[in-house]
Amino acid sequence: MNDTPLAESTRIVLTGVRNAGKSSLMNNLFEKNAAIVSDTPGTTTDPVTRKIELGKMGPCAVTDTAGFDDEGDLGQQRIGKTRNRLKTADLILFVTPGDKPVVQEEREILKELQGGTRPWIGIISFGDRELHDEKADFFPTGEFIRLDNSRSGSARPLIELMEKKAAKVNREMTPVEGLVKEQDLVLLVTPIDLAAPAGRLIMPQVETIRDLLDRDCAALILKERELYSFYRNLGIKPSLVITDSQAFHKVAADIPEDQPLTSFSLLFARKKGNPAYFIESLKALRDFPEKGRVLVMESCSHHRQADDLGTVKIPRLFKQLVGSRVEFGHSRTMPEHPEEWDMIIHCAGCMITQKAMLGKLETFREKGIPVLNYGLFLAWANGLLPRALEPFPELAALYEE
Repeated sequence: MNDTPLAESTRIVLTGVRNAGKSSLMNNLFEKNAAIVSDTPGTTTDPVTRKIELGKMGPCAVTDTAGFDDEGDLGQQRIGKTRNRLKTADLILFVTPGDKPVVQEEREILKELQGGTRPWIGIISFGDRELHDEKADFFPTGEFIRLDNSRSGSARPLIELMEKKAAKVNREMTPVEGLVKEQDLVLLVTPIDLAAPAGRLIMPQVETIRDLLDRDCAALILKERELYSFYRNLGIKPSLVITDSQAFHKVAADIPEDQPLTSFSLLFARKKGNPAYFIESLKALRDFPEKGRVLVMESCSHHRQADDLGTVKIPRLFKQLVGSRVEFGHSRTMPEHPEEWDMIIHCAGCMITQKAMLGKLETFREKGIPVLNYGLFLAWANGLLPRALEPFPELAALYEE
């Protein structure tokens, strides 16, 4: 609980061909053996991620990947995983061995990086060896650095260059960004039920509390059973009430109608995904196919309880309000054939990055598949729209349209 979540860390991905020195670079950055180093090609198979604080960049997640010239069926699968990591990277470190000629795979990597939008840095490794003529002018001026990863402390110039590049990283907004101001009082209604993790709060609740403290706000945290009496004894009106989506109905009943109210899941719909797309997708509920298919997606692994939200509560509400003959599926990974589904209902996505979530949403949008997130669906199901969107005026206006 003291660590910054991976999803909130700057994602740095190392890429290059096999034996380019990626793992040695990772060890140099960490100043310890964080990755296995070997002269045998293909030592790194699956991506390896380690967390680190890197100077002014703050918390980072550094990922070592398999070589882009990997071979065979397994090699192609490893390259596929490398490409997936590159799609969600905030900063890419392209590593090439300085003592070897340029290979075709490296030319292709460079072309992709130059044609993309993500910041990247070229790394010419094995700086203790003679530089090959082809590598001397391989990278554009100012876009690379030469390193001897066998020498302790040699990564310092690279970290300084990374800090400059980090200014171009598009960071996610924080949970309550633009919603509160200094000295505001915010009520956080956090049910403690069978689905709640033992001895701790869930990630969206923790991040919201920290964000409120960073903004010099007061956070009053209580369960839904205590809300009615505490609210009436406060003496001041809270600026905002935030609750778990599952408690929407009870919380709304226990506070005045003019009290601004939303959910953790809707905060994260704005933070992680595309809330306008979610709101647009509500229209699909009006004329949903009688025997339509709905895929409920989650981005993390957890032990499902008897009254689980994704596998029990949402399907039950959907069948009661939309259609009793609708078929439901459940997945923690992207479906192989998204077009087989008539709607996606996704969790808040608190354990993945915004880039990863937006990548999923783009796939569904291209295929014309409507997508809701847990919070928006439950707000709709409990008759709390547009009220739950009122703290976000632009989203409330979109809903009214």
